Amino acid sequence: MDRHSFVVAQHRGPTVQCPSHIEQQNLTSVSEFFLTGLSDDPELQPLLFGLFLSMYLVTVLGNLLIILAVSCDSHLHTPMYFFLSNLSLADIGFTSTTIPKMIVGIQTQSRAISYVGCLTQMSFFMLFGCLDSLLLAVMAYDRFVAICHPLHYMVIMNPRFCGLLVLASVFISLLVSQMHNSIVLQLTYFKDVEISHFFCDPSQLLNLACSDTSTNNIVMYFVGAISGFLPISGIFFSYYKIVSSILRVPSAGGKYKAFSTCGSHLSVVCLFYGTGLGVYLSSAVSRSPRKGAVASVVYTVVTPMLNPFIYSLRNRDIKRAMRRLFSNTI
Repeated sequence: MDRHSFVVAQHRGPTVQCPSHIEQQNLTSVSEFFLTGLSDDPELQPLLFGLFLSMYLVTVLGNLLIILAVSCDSHLHTPMYFFLSNLSLADIGFTSTTIPKMIVGIQTQSRAISYVGCLTQMSFFMLFGCLDSLLLAVMAYDRFVAICHPLHYMVIMNPRFCGLLVLASVFISLLVSQMHNSIVLQLTYFKDVEISHFFCDPSQLLNLACSDTSTNNIVMYFVGAISGFLPISGIFFSYYKIVSSILRVPSAGGKYKAFSTCGSHLSVVCLFYGTGLGVYLSSAVSRSPRKGAVASVVYTVVTPMLNPFIYSLRNRDIKRAMRRLFSNTI
């Protein structure tokens, strides 16, 4: 069966044609899109299904264990672990917006996604992706206060202020998500219904639009700067201050102790932004949507899956909480 038979393009308005500088072809305002996924090879589908199902389950279970450990252990009721549990929750949401749909599509051999479903998936993807970025910046600020202002740490990072930081991160993420949605909602007619990805990527939808999207691209890059550049600038500034403060510590043991409190967070930051930047650069160089989709797996699946392992393997408090959790359960 031809793969386009999975998609039913329905007209919601009159048929129009592209401008003269674009190849003349009929366009339609669609009710469904077609996600090409990672591969069209039928022999690879069972392997992809098993691989992504197992990775998704490991991601959800690992992050749920972090949340349970922090919630059940009173020793972990501190700002650092409060932010960590919220990061784990965001990671679960971030992965759950894309992978279950892909798994179901592989199992049912249907790659179609409704127009409303596409907008919903894109909205939640941007929401949790931006929330991940902002929470990493908040955690960097927490480490900055703990190392550079240790005597005032509990006064500055009080429960009310920590809650406000998380709420502000959620509010900004919602704003960014809705701005992306408003950009896509302005697109009425599309050249094609095939999205060369395994989820509804906003940039892919802009590429499919018939109308001039230069203004939309400018707005999207501006929103991307808010959700990406500002958090990473805050992280760099926090660690600049942290390193400057640690270098003034006279003893080697004191320096190691200070660095060890930042090790897990710094590893996650490098993994998150490193893979995201790698995907952006690889897609810009290769110009192949399929290769970009494969590279996107790293930051959409692999990074949220590795975060619980990074924090649990490098953190003695989390290890103790995990042991207490399992001992009370058994």
